[in-house]
Amino acid sequence: MFRASKPIEARVHAIVNAAFALLTLVAVFVAANWHRMPDGWAGFLAIRITVKNLLVGAVFLFGCMMGFLAFGLSRPLRGEPFWKEIPRVSGACLVASLLALLFPLTSISGAFPGRIVLYYLPAAIVTSLCGRGLASAAADRMARALSGRREVIIVGSGPRAWAVHERFQQEGYAHILGFLDSANGHSAPPGIAGNLLGRLEDLESILVHRAVDEVVIALPVKSCYDQIQTAIQTCERVGVEAKYLPDVFQLSLARPKLETHDSAPLVSLEVVHDDYRLVMKRAVDIAGALCGIVALGPLMLAIAAAIRLTSPGPAIFAQERYGLRKRRFRMYKFRTMLVDAEKRQAELEASNEVSGPVFKIRNDPRITAIGRILRRTSLDELPQFLNVLKGEMSLVGPRPLPERDVSRFGDAWLMRRFSVRPGISCLWQISGRSNTPFERWIELDLQYIDKWSLWLDFKILLGTLPAIIRGDGAS
Repeated sequence: MFRASKPIEARVHAIVNAAFALLTLVAVFVAANWHRMPDGWAGFLAIRITVKNLLVGAVFLFGCMMGFLAFGLSRPLRGEPFWKEIPRVSGACLVASLLALLFPLTSISGAFPGRIVLYYLPAAIVTSLCGRGLASAAADRMARALSGRREVIIVGSGPRAWAVHERFQQEGYAHILGFLDSANGHSAPPGIAGNLLGRLEDLESILVHRAVDEVVIALPVKSCYDQIQTAIQTCERVGVEAKYLPDVFQLSLARPKLETHDSAPLVSLEVVHDDYRLVMKRAVDIAGALCGIVALGPLMLAIAAAIRLTSPGPAIFAQERYGLRKRRFRMYKFRTMLVDAEKRQAELEASNEVSGPVFKIRNDPRITAIGRILRRTSLDELPQFLNVLKGEMSLVGPRPLPERDVSRFGDAWLMRRFSVRPGISCLWQISGRSNTPFERWIELDLQYIDKWSLWLDFKILLGTLPAIIRGDGAS
């Protein structure tokens, strides 16, 4: 079904959001450096602006626009409580704060210290909420000033044509001039029967003699392929835009997307999200992994030393796991078991306490004393920040599974969890972990894949630390 797009509103919100983010950063910078400006505003306005600062500012602005769009803030939540805006705005401002680190990292004079970013985050949340209110009012005025309904003819007289008509009427997208009946004919609903302009053979004459902005083709593809082709060729010949419904085939999960190639255009049926938000997700992954390594580096060194001192063997355990599109990679963990743990697994298979292809026993004799502590607190997962930096994992995604577990998958649909990059944390991680049955685990993974958004990633990251502290299902 067609959706009435609102590009004016989306652009106004994106521009205003980014502008308020930049102005807030400038205000925080001025407040933090006011003591260095004895001449007040005159001294501030006399600051030399370099090409480097302009480039960094442009990158910051673009990143902020993408961040607000990624969190679904291109238009307000009309008719819903104001507080529902706060989490989304906070997530977008957190991305803006990470981008603001570009300024202290590139500052030569030291006038932009890193602490400014800490002041910036709460200020950005407040100003962005105010800015979104102003953007909403401005977008509504611009939309009213520039709105002009499109004159549309619908080719078809069956249920599909009536559904298009009803949708356009609800959204105020267009003025329906009328309908054209196909050569096969249909028993048209009363609303269509009274607005029939003629048959498909009359389309060219109507387009020549009437002002028409677009023709929407709502014929069933299987039985009316030739008529659809004729309608498209007629629109091409007269120079009028033609549109047709995308539901050519019955799809339950895949989303059609047109791809252009030098040889021929192709329609790609995507089973996962593939748009600019993945760039934002990767940026957050890199920033989060770097921050995690820097902030937790001393703790990681202490853990590595404790492992080496309490049991023989290396501190880091690397195991082959299945990642994106079933590509294998070596996943890193702090070693929590004896060095011969993998060799001894065969003799423990009969003690497996969980259903499905995975292996778990609560009191695994192979786990070391310090390993139990690391598993209970999930600190054994910290080395996976390196996998995130290498692009093999993400901060959030389905947990990567070892070869032993994947080899026991009996149903093809289970493989769909490999259609996205695996992660350190996931819905399963914050929903009971080892206490969650395998069927529910897979259900949560597929739910994450189908409903993925940056906002969902943000919520999972927020819920990870409390789950670790509670120790839910840790083993």
